[in-house]
Amino acid sequence: MTFTDVHTAQGYDDLPRLMSLMTGDEKHGPAATSTLDVVWVLYDRVLRVSPEAVDAPDRDRFLLSKGHGPMAYYAVLAAKGFLPESLLPGFGAYESPLGHHPDRVLVPGAEISSGSLGHGLPLAVGSALGLRAQGLSGPAVWVLVGDAELDEGSNHEAIAYAGAVGLERLHTVVVDNASATHGRPGGIAARFEAAGWSTATVDGRDHQALYEAYTAPHPGRPHAVVARVEAKV
Repeated sequence: MTFTDVHTAQGYDDLPRLMSLMTGDEKHGPAATSTLDVVWVLYDRVLRVSPEAVDAPDRDRFLLSKGHGPMAYYAVLAAKGFLPESLLPGFGAYESPLGHHPDRVLVPGAEISSGSLGHGLPLAVGSALGLRAQGLSGPAVWVLVGDAELDEGSNHEAIAYAGAVGLERLHTVVVDNASATHGRPGGIAARFEAAGWSTATVDGRDHQALYEAYTAPHPGRPHAVVARVEAKV
């Protein structure tokens, strides 16, 4: 199918205003702002999905595993027309669909309910396997995780399995804000490379570098992009 071009909606410069509409406690501000550029470039230049095609079988899938800081995600979805801007001020309120963790049955375009660390990457592996089983080779599966989230053992199993079975349509973006408890010999990318993944490490605020890393060819292998941002304080 042909996906509607969503690139003509509100632009990147409007994102700070959209994020400022979301107030209240438990905002997890650093978790949200660390992902802003990463999510924007995906939705603006890479993902084949639109508000009119959130259920299309051949859409790309984006899974926000780092769901405890969803403000940037909500802002991008509003900027791209997936949800009305008028919902943003109610963020976190009892009757609002925009919770502190995204809910897939309430947020248009959300593929998974997330926030519990360590679930997104295994779910992305399952999504890629399901698409492969259906013979759907076009859709790409993208999952965004945090560097601290890689401390969870479920991610280790998912990384090892995806590399072993060559899940080429699987892509992981790791937002690295130096918040992981355990260091990895050789760095984050080396962990994926050891399991047979293609990798790239870039400045997580550089939109062109992110785009080039996202679209780099990786035949026969899953792909991981490590996006380095300022350290969490």
